[in-house]
Amino acid sequence: MRLLDRLRRVPASGKRRPARWVPYLMVALIAVASLAGLTLRPAADTNPGSADYVIVAGAAGLRWDDLDPARTPTLWQEATKGSIGWLSVRSAMKVTCPSDGWLTLGAGNYAAWPRHTTGSSCEPAAPALTEPDNIGANLTDQRGVVQDNQDRLPYGAVPGALAESVRCTYAFGPPAAIAAARPFGRVDKYQPTLPADAQGLLSQCNLSIVDLGTVSGSGAERQQQAQAVDAVLARVVAARPQRSLLMVAGVSDTERSSRLHVAIAEGEGWEGGWLTSAGTGRDGYLQLIDLAPTVLTALGRPAPEKLFAGRAATMVEGRPRDVAEAMLGVHNADQRANAQRAVAEIFFTVLAGLQILLFLLAVPVLVRARRHAGPRGPALPSPRLVSALELALIAGALAIPAALLADATPWWRYGHPAWVFGTVTGLFIAVGTALVRFAPRYGRTLWPMGAVAGIGAVVVGLDLLTGSQLQLNGVAGYSAVFGGRYAGVGGVGLGVFVAGLLVLAGVLAQWVARHWRPVVVVLLGGIGVVMVGSPYLGADPVGAIAVTAGVCVAAAITTGGWLTFPRVAWSGLAGLAVTIGFAAVDLRRPAADQGLVGRLLTELANGTAGPAVQRAAAANGQALLNSPLTLLAVAGVLMLAFCQFSPWGGLQRLFGLHPALRAAGAGVTVATLIAGVLNGSALTVAGAAAATAVPIAVLTALRVLLHAADRTRPEGETDGPGGPGLRSLTRVTTSPNAQASP
Repeated sequence: MRLLDRLRRVPASGKRRPARWVPYLMVALIAVASLAGLTLRPAADTNPGSADYVIVAGAAGLRWDDLDPARTPTLWQEATKGSIGWLSVRSAMKVTCPSDGWLTLGAGNYAAWPRHTTGSSCEPAAPALTEPDNIGANLTDQRGVVQDNQDRLPYGAVPGALAESVRCTYAFGPPAAIAAARPFGRVDKYQPTLPADAQGLLSQCNLSIVDLGTVSGSGAERQQQAQAVDAVLARVVAARPQRSLLMVAGVSDTERSSRLHVAIAEGEGWEGGWLTSAGTGRDGYLQLIDLAPTVLTALGRPAPEKLFAGRAATMVEGRPRDVAEAMLGVHNADQRANAQRAVAEIFFTVLAGLQILLFLLAVPVLVRARRHAGPRGPALPSPRLVSALELALIAGALAIPAALLADATPWWRYGHPAWVFGTVTGLFIAVGTALVRFAPRYGRTLWPMGAVAGIGAVVVGLDLLTGSQLQLNGVAGYSAVFGGRYAGVGGVGLGVFVAGLLVLAGVLAQWVARHWRPVVVVLLGGIGVVMVGSPYLGADPVGAIAVTAGVCVAAAITTGGWLTFPRVAWSGLAGLAVTIGFAAVDLRRPAADQGLVGRLLTELANGTAGPAVQRAAAANGQALLNSPLTLLAVAGVLMLAFCQFSPWGGLQRLFGLHPALRAAGAGVTVATLIAGVLNGSALTVAGAAAATAVPIAVLTALRVLLHAADRTRPEGETDGPGGPGLRSLTRVTTSPNAQASP
């Protein structure tokens, strides 16, 4: 308390104020600390195994719930012996049908096979083939497919890049020929099916690709198809040569819905662990585009430059020995991700509708809350109405943090997951609202704002510290099915975290003298930069750079007054120092270990950044049109505009009394917009921040309006260098409806 009193104390006239260079020093320190936190990375995993031969056995539609120790003994045995994981089969199409999956496997990048029909099911992979010499085969459409991927799609995929990187490929089955064909269509060796006796065949080329069959539908029919896949795999296992790596993959979906599929690697160095890669950063998760670089790494061959988007798979220890325990039951990520997709759409649509309704209901209360000079002004809103509206605004602001906590429960395992999730979320909202309402300081003007912001920041921060388990396949997080992110902080979590941290910093800054306010913002903001950017925690370097920009803007204007050139200069230099420093360190790493910033700068330098820019633009456009959070962001901006620029708003007065809150709002705006655009999520981050910050901003503006006629000077306020408003949380008692001072 003595330290806080020293910070809050306003020096008397004539006494020496603390040195002006202190805030500048703190900004420099946070820049250094941010760089240190961003540049520390986990040691790169290396797989000790190597192979003379690699066999990729693929089955379209194969999922972990298709495996059974009795029905599919070979699959179960390979999963028990080898390393396993969930396979995201994302391709250049929204839903990866068999042809897309096999083509993506052979390209090592997001690719797509031209489609001619639409419907509820995917077409089987049936390419046009010729066998002119009874040794190999030719894909007659391959040149057109390559051209289509180069001209129409923004990923820069070259179908056949994997085959071009090895000495020889052997394909068994037409679907396998799609993955084994070279860019000009040649398949080195080909057979329509794997013979019953395949001894010697799988050692004729260092890469063999086998079509195990297709698994689709449900019930007994699906089980029979899985058994047929297992029977073909048994022939592969019987014929595989020594020192070979066997990779089993469910290479695609078979219906017009995305799922997670089987990934198994069995061979020397792949015993009994989890599969992962630098592309996912999550133990037990692998991407389809990771299979091609894994093949080349196992064979000791270099990957083609600028063509592969995936990273080589590695094995990490720690998975349960029992396959059922590891992949099914309460750990069934496919079941959870499938439920998450439907519930997330419902949750955010309902949240957007309820918050817009809440804002509309708040407008007449704000209008009546403004004091009128004349004797016949409208009556003030009743205390009960104000209390009810405040509770509703607090509950609305706590909705996303409550949804994150609800993801800790197995809601997705029940027959009606949306209702279960909604009920659990509602209970957490009620508990959080009660904690804020019945706190002893609830009557203070800024208490609800600071408490709600703190809750949001703490919930997301604790999730990051514990491995982002709440966000992975969570309603308020991200889905591994879509392949955008597998670890760290997602767009929704980033919005809540940034809004909570900066708003909390703004509230706490009002407790200290004006010249110490930037220090408070910089210290809390620095924690946010490190947590968001650290590969151990948030794993979002672009988000860290965006947060740095927001913190610098907030620190520059947190003391109030005009935004002068010196403020802009030192805040901009601080943000630029962090960005340049991190980029320089990232560029010094090997290409395989570079983060998003390093890869983007490398692509800009060698002239291959076009596809990345196109992907970001396409992702922004899709997110802008399809996400309910876009509606929340727009509604939040309109409500804040009403509160600031209308005579009944109160926000302008709030910012005048508490300039640190204006700084926090500016910082949140800058950080969330930059993070959303650069990460390809448009207004998703800003929408999540608005859902958290706007309701409590409206609540605080309402409290300020209710005290607009108060004339009592806040306790302890002086007209010294610190200026007015230093005791922003003290009570006043002059107004009959007063609850707290502004």
